[in-house]
Amino acid sequence: MKTIRVSTILFFTLCYGCADKSSNINLKNTKNMEEIAKQEIENVLMTYKETLNTSNAEKATSLYAKDGIFMPTGVPSAKGTEQIKGAYDFVFSQIQLNIEFFIEEIMVEETFAYAVTSSKGSTLIHATKETIPEENRELFVFINEDGIWKIARYMFNKTK
Repeated sequence: MKTIRVSTILFFTLCYGCADKSSNINLKNTKNMEEIAKQEIENVLMTYKETLNTSNAEKATSLYAKDGIFMPTGVPSAKGTEQIKGAYDFVFSQIQLNIEFFIEEIMVEETFAYAVTSSKGSTLIHATKETIPEENRELFVFINEDGIWKIARYMFNKTK
């Protein structure tokens, strides 16, 4: 009887130790996956910045989810690939941006994430050939579509 009790206690002690280690491994895997997701989102943001600075409407549009929404200041939202492409084509026909992005926060929750950024630089207005300061704050919402982080919603406003 004593042997059975000792064996049972030993068994449960080992199982508890395994479960504890398993929890630590899962926690580490979750942290690693979150860090990988944050890096992937940061890469999307830097690619997005490049599309703005090179006036590449096609590439900017490709960074959006199929049902993405672009919400620029002072104009109607663009919904879906066709409208988003049209909005960027129009914007880039009017101005040339030269900006830097500053990532302030990225939060990831499974297949959704958001990023808070700011940007600063200059804008060349094509009609007047005037260059003016450009400074914005931005909110991005991301969705993971088939293993790729895409912009689901994007909104910005001027800080000055």
